[in-house]
Amino acid sequence: MTATLERVDVVRTTPAKGWSRSRARHRLTVLAFMAPAILGFALFFGYPLIATIGFSFTKYDLINPPEWVGLENYAYMFSDKLFRTAVYNTLWFVVVLTIARVVFALGVASVIARLKTGVGLVRTLCYLPSLAPPVAATLVFFLVMRPNEGPLDAFLGWFGIESPLWFADPVWAKPGIAAVMLWVSGDLMIIVLAAILDVPQEQYEAAELDGAGPVRRWWHVTLPTISPVLMFGVVNSIILALQLFTQAVVAGSAASGSADVTGSTKVLGFPENSTLTFPVWLYTQGFRYFDMGYAAAMATVLFVISFAATAVLVQRMRKATHQEEGGSGA
Repeated sequence: MTATLERVDVVRTTPAKGWSRSRARHRLTVLAFMAPAILGFALFFGYPLIATIGFSFTKYDLINPPEWVGLENYAYMFSDKLFRTAVYNTLWFVVVLTIARVVFALGVASVIARLKTGVGLVRTLCYLPSLAPPVAATLVFFLVMRPNEGPLDAFLGWFGIESPLWFADPVWAKPGIAAVMLWVSGDLMIIVLAAILDVPQEQYEAAELDGAGPVRRWWHVTLPTISPVLMFGVVNSIILALQLFTQAVVAGSAASGSADVTGSTKVLGFPENSTLTFPVWLYTQGFRYFDMGYAAAMATVLFVISFAATAVLVQRMRKATHQEEGGSGA
């Protein structure tokens, strides 16, 4: 018995040169359209970021050449009492604003989603405050809450309630700023409302057939479906609180009476450093004391924290999306 081996020629096919040139031309075209955005990103974000990180290891006052000091600026943060105060105030805003904004947006959006008439009017009224400039919004609240003169003081007086000093009181200054931030949270409310209205009606109908009432449908259908949007609201609120600057400066300067006609002030953190947030102390170090090295170190820390919060957002949203796709596929 003999075995016969036959030779099989394998023909390798190579892509045509025309096809390769077409793909290369397509890539160059895409790169050409993306070039302005890439250049702008590198010029206005990439270079400042790298420069800030570099200056954080130096002693620099904008006049003399930078002097390398290594980790000295970062080490000084642990002994800086006002830095610890700024961190505490910022963490207070992170916790309070995150909870308040998400609960406010979810509650108002849930109510608007169930309205039968006047939906457009209510939605517009809730969204309009978010268009107000931060300075104007803060000044409006300052005038409304002004002790002995503001409408809120008169309103509380009708019920025999003594109005606090609000922005002039170290206990009430932060809640007053939080009220300003909550008033302009209409943008987050609109996002949550869109997510609620996008929940498939079939899920509500299936839950209703199973005997679920309005509360159980909201808890077991609405909340799980819009959880990625709520996670976005949480991280967005955290980043917003970490960057809180304008409202704190305007409220403190208006309450202290130190603001001049140009809006500038010599008093930051009034009263008693209760409004001294991380960005306010960063600004003070960089543009009041001209300690740009220490300010750059603080900015680097703030960037790392904000980046970490964004990374958590992306990871949680991806995980929630994969779980939702897996559940729908099953």
